Amino acid sequence: IRRKVSGMEGENHTEVSQFLLLGLSDNPQLQPLLFWMFLSMYLVTVLGNLLIILATSSDSHLHTPMYFFLSNLSFVDICFTSTTIPKMLVNIQAQNKRISYIQCLTQVYFFIIFAGMDNFLLTVMAFDRFVAICHPLNYTVIMSPYFCGLLVLMSWIIMILVSLLHILVMKRLTFSIQTEIPHFFCELAQVLKVASSDTLINNILSYVATALLCVLPVSGIVFSYSQIVSTLLRMSSIESKYKAFSTCASHLCVVCLFYGTALSVYLSSALTHSSQGNTIASVMYTVVTPMLNPFIYSLRNKDVKRALGSLSRAVSCP
Repeated sequence: IRRKVSGMEGENHTEVSQFLLLGLSDNPQLQPLLFWMFLSMYLVTVLGNLLIILATSSDSHLHTPMYFFLSNLSFVDICFTSTTIPKMLVNIQAQNKRISYIQCLTQVYFFIIFAGMDNFLLTVMAFDRFVAICHPLNYTVIMSPYFCGLLVLMSWIIMILVSLLHILVMKRLTFSIQTEIPHFFCELAQVLKVASSDTLINNILSYVATALLCVLPVSGIVFSYSQIVSTLLRMSSIESKYKAFSTCASHLCVVCLFYGTALSVYLSSALTHSSQGNTIASVMYTVVTPMLNPFIYSLRNKDVKRALGSLSRAVSCP
C-alpha cells in the first residue's frame, strides 16, 4: 500500500509505513476504563470458547455433527476477537494510535476470513438441525463425519480465497499522509473510505462478496428454519415439539444475536452517517457476540453443562 505525495516537480509515490486508528474515544480519562473492560471481555471470550472446545472434545457423548460445528464456531470466535482486541489493548496501554500497513492488511485479511467463517458455520449448523428434525432416519447417513469435515474445509478454502482477493485488490490503493481510520481496528469498509485513489473495483468486490457470503447463508438459515417450523407444526405431540425445538434454541439465539448486531452496524452507518456510532455498534458483533456464545450454548444445553461439569471434576480431582 502506498501514499500519494504531490510536490513542486510533479507527483510521485512513496511507501507508507502506518495508519492511525482513532479508537473508541479520545478522552484520556476513559482509556483505563476501556482497557480493563475490553481486556475482561477478551479473557472471558477466550476462556468461555476454550471451555466449549475442551468439553466437546473430551466427552464422547458430544462427538456428534452439532457439537463438531459448535467447537469449530468456538475456535473461530477466539480467532475473531484475537484479530482486533489485542492490538487495541496495546494501543491503549501505550497511548499510541499507530498501526503499520502490514498489520492493517493482516487485520483486514483475517477479519474477513473469521467473519465469513461465522456466517458459514451458523449456516451449516442450521442445515444440521434441519436434517436432524426433518429427516431423522437419514441423519447419520447425510451428516457423516466425512461430509461434516468437507463442509468446514470448503468454508475455510472459500473464505481464504475471498479474503486474499480483497487484499490483492487493496494493494493498488493509495493513501494520504497521516491517514486516520475512525475505528478501533482496520475494518475493510473504513479503510476503503479513507483511500485517496479510486475504490470502485474494491466496492464492487465488497458488494458481490456480501451478496454471496451473507445473503446466501442467511437464505439457507431461513429456509432451514422454515422447514423445521413446518415439520414441528405437523407433530401431534407437544412434548415432541418441545424436545425438537429445544435442540435449535441455542443456535437460533446465536443466529439472532450475530445477524442482529451485524445488521445494526450497517443500519447505524446508513442512517446516522456517524463513524462513532458505527464503531460502537461494531463492538457488539466483533466482541460481545463471541463472548456471549459460550454462555448461550452452556446455559441452554444440558449436554454441554454435563460435559463442563465432568471437565471441572476431572481438573479438580486428577
